[in-house]
Amino acid sequence: MALDLPFIWAALIAFAVLAYVVLDGFDLGVGILFPFFRHKHERDVMMNSVAPVWDGNETWLVLGGGGLMAVFPLAYATILPALYAPIIAMLLALIFRGVAFEYRWRTKRAERLWDWAFAGGSAVAALMQGIALGALVQGIDVANRAYAGGWWDWLTPFSLLTGVAVLVGYALLGATWLVMRTSGELAERARHIALLTAVATVAAMGIVSLWTPFLKADYLDRWFRYPTALFTVLVPLLVIGCFILLLNGLQKKHDTSPFLAALGLFVLAYAGIGISFYPYIVPTSVTIWEAAAPEESLRFLLIGAAVLIPAILAYTSYAYWVFRGKVNPEEGYH
Repeated sequence: MALDLPFIWAALIAFAVLAYVVLDGFDLGVGILFPFFRHKHERDVMMNSVAPVWDGNETWLVLGGGGLMAVFPLAYATILPALYAPIIAMLLALIFRGVAFEYRWRTKRAERLWDWAFAGGSAVAALMQGIALGALVQGIDVANRAYAGGWWDWLTPFSLLTGVAVLVGYALLGATWLVMRTSGELAERARHIALLTAVATVAAMGIVSLWTPFLKADYLDRWFRYPTALFTVLVPLLVIGCFILLLNGLQKKHDTSPFLAALGLFVLAYAGIGISFYPYIVPTSVTIWEAAAPEESLRFLLIGAAVLIPAILAYTSYAYWVFRGKVNPEEGYH
């Protein structure tokens, strides 16, 4: 039986992007929440909570982007010109954020400047990721296997909505991460923020979900045609379930369940996007089979992925296991 290599690679890249969103999402969220915690000691503890893992989390972004270029070159060559502005802004924000992570521990006079660089870089990166997602969902103009749209096509009311939705969602992940990893007054304030951002995230998910099927006729047909119509009913029910679990965990002062429920919301949102996209990699323009590299390349790269991805999963799991539990306020990255 022949392997459907384009489908396998589409699944692997989708997994890498999801891993990036759920892992880097919470540490971006911690940065987004920086302005809501004014005391230096609180900010120190917040950064220490993500210090052991934040850099490794971005491995998945490299894997997803590099995999797209190598395995689906047509999609890469089509999507990148359409999203140059938000992607460049995202990368610059991530650079500022990474530099701030190191420099704020090395200076006293400019510490507040690097605090704002960390917070601003996190917020801009999250916003640009959401805008890029919205621009991709609403569709990219393709003609003769190339991008045929304009410079500002990515900037629309829908993409701005998805940008804000991702920003608020990452703040929710960051708040529930702090609930899980910190204690005392910091954790209590994070619990309050998590409640507010949970309501805002679910509301944004609802608006985006109601808007998306009407962007493209293909979306509307897929969402309400059997058998995918079953997911149209199932996904909202699961979202409500995760939301209830999240609220219950916050109310009963559980440490872990709010974070897991927030991750569940992101996984379900991602599944909904996947239902809308499939089998396209450039929505309604280019399928995963049309965009795929030659089969020999896919097979060769799959051998490397079979070694690389388990290795990344292994060291990521080990890092989280070693640094599990509450952060000691007296210890730190510095």
